[in-house]
Amino acid sequence: MTTDHETGTPDQDTLTANLAKIESLSQRLVAALTQQRQIDPSLQGPGQDLYMKAASAYMTEMMKNPAKVFEHQVDYWGKTLKHYIEAQQQITTGKLQAPEDTTPQDRRFAGELWQSHPYFNYIKQQYMLTSEAIHTAVAELDYLEPKDKQRLEYFTSQIVDMMSPANYLGTNPDALQKAVETEGQSLVDGLENLVRDLEANDGDLVVTLADKDAFNVGENIGASEGQVVYRNRMYELIQYTPTTETVHRTPLLIFPPWINKFYILDLKPKNSLIKWIVDQGYTVFVVSWVNPDPSYADVGMDTYIEEGYLSAIKEVKAISGEEKINAIGYCIAGTTLSLTLSLMKKRGDKSIRSATFFTTLTDFSDQGEVGVFLQDDFVDGIEEEVTKSGVLDSFYMSRTFSFLRANDLIYAPAIRSYMLGEAPPAFDLLYWNGDGTNLPARMSVEYLRGLCQNDQFAGGEGFTLCGETLSIKDVDVPLCAIACETDHIAAWKSSYRGVQKMGSKQKTFILSESGHIAGIVNPPSKKKYGHYTNDGMSLSPEEWQETGEFHQGSWWPRWEAWLKRRSGAQVPARQPGDSDHPPLAPAPGTYVKAEKSV
Repeated sequence: MTTDHETGTPDQDTLTANLAKIESLSQRLVAALTQQRQIDPSLQGPGQDLYMKAASAYMTEMMKNPAKVFEHQVDYWGKTLKHYIEAQQQITTGKLQAPEDTTPQDRRFAGELWQSHPYFNYIKQQYMLTSEAIHTAVAELDYLEPKDKQRLEYFTSQIVDMMSPANYLGTNPDALQKAVETEGQSLVDGLENLVRDLEANDGDLVVTLADKDAFNVGENIGASEGQVVYRNRMYELIQYTPTTETVHRTPLLIFPPWINKFYILDLKPKNSLIKWIVDQGYTVFVVSWVNPDPSYADVGMDTYIEEGYLSAIKEVKAISGEEKINAIGYCIAGTTLSLTLSLMKKRGDKSIRSATFFTTLTDFSDQGEVGVFLQDDFVDGIEEEVTKSGVLDSFYMSRTFSFLRANDLIYAPAIRSYMLGEAPPAFDLLYWNGDGTNLPARMSVEYLRGLCQNDQFAGGEGFTLCGETLSIKDVDVPLCAIACETDHIAAWKSSYRGVQKMGSKQKTFILSESGHIAGIVNPPSKKKYGHYTNDGMSLSPEEWQETGEFHQGSWWPRWEAWLKRRSGAQVPARQPGDSDHPPLAPAPGTYVKAEKSV
């Protein structure tokens, strides 16, 4: 919006245009909301039994230890009243400034007005004091089972985070200030961003995290040179063009997770793990999984193993002419690689020379943060949903993982986009994060029930699959596992405990700093996150880290040195495919570009 500088009033033409735009956007907003899907309440929040348990525990606390409850309340009342009096006293001095602020630093309130303006600082401090009181009350609540308490703490945090004054226009000084400075243009732009997101997601509010026009898969992201050399209904097999004259004899096959698309390992050239490995002199293959539609409803974990893992291993051996290959599995693909290795042990198949696991869970006895969504109230809802639709829509998985980091992946982006009217950034990792995939119905339930809930592979009597009872102790090839210190999806201590239970006599464990993605996509050139190593695999996770050695920089070179010792002598570089595997399409292939279909 522009201003007439002589009169100081808004330009009438711009004002009229914006009012017309708001009217049009409002109509589109209403139309988009009418398309919103009806979501089963069981997929929206925990079951009523959790609330009943929490209420019962609180009443028990009141009856058995009333002094503790009153102490909490008096402490909270004292702090809030003291702050109110200090704010009033500050006003009576005639100074328009906030009183002393001893609340902890918080990125949500980094703006200058949160600190200096008496009104906004008062709101912020009261919110912080209330948040502290709520978290303390829940943390000190006895008479709850550990899993129930973990869930109560998590969902309490969700409510507390949602109620932050930063999330509302009337109490966000940054948004109000920008609205004044732009004479409302930021709010018009924000409404436009909101309507765009609703329309793009059929009425569901999914915040756009990255500029979708900044990237094109196969051009400036996922663009490492190679060819699709095999395809079936489950995957395309990509072989990358060598960049060295010779390569190690033993080829490397990468299995990425099918919860998202494979190119997280092949983003821009400067942070592409695939390109980096190729440049080190390896013949590299990667599986690009199909994005399933309802016709894949009966595809299960056994299908992924037989038509995915075992098929890809067979084709890589045929193309390379080698009897043994090295394999990598990332996240759920690492879990399934471990199942495959157990099955291959049962069948006497020695095709895998070594295995690498990225952020992989095999021991689900402690499910970590994601465990709050793995109880019957949610899983029953998921089973009902996939029975009806044939797939678990990527919307649900994306929303679940986003809420595990709600302030970073939901509220902060929403504030920037809808209240500040800013365009999303051109960030390759966030672009990939928004490019979700569906999960087949049968596979989803098998994974959630048999592995996540019942821990059959590592802690039970075995996981029955492909006509065999699979056990973690049968994973006996040389292995290297990389976990990430702040991983909220695959908790590193659980990953470590799973490796401990594997039957291999040659185990290497590396703990990277950062989280589930940034800890893996951590090229040496960034010199950002370091990593820990320790040969003592019999130690507890805490002892392992405490007595381990910390190394600056990326784990990639350390792992490559490990891989090199298991990859054989140098041979002439192999071009993609052979006479029986002619190139079918340039990398990154066709499956990765297919639109989601439900």
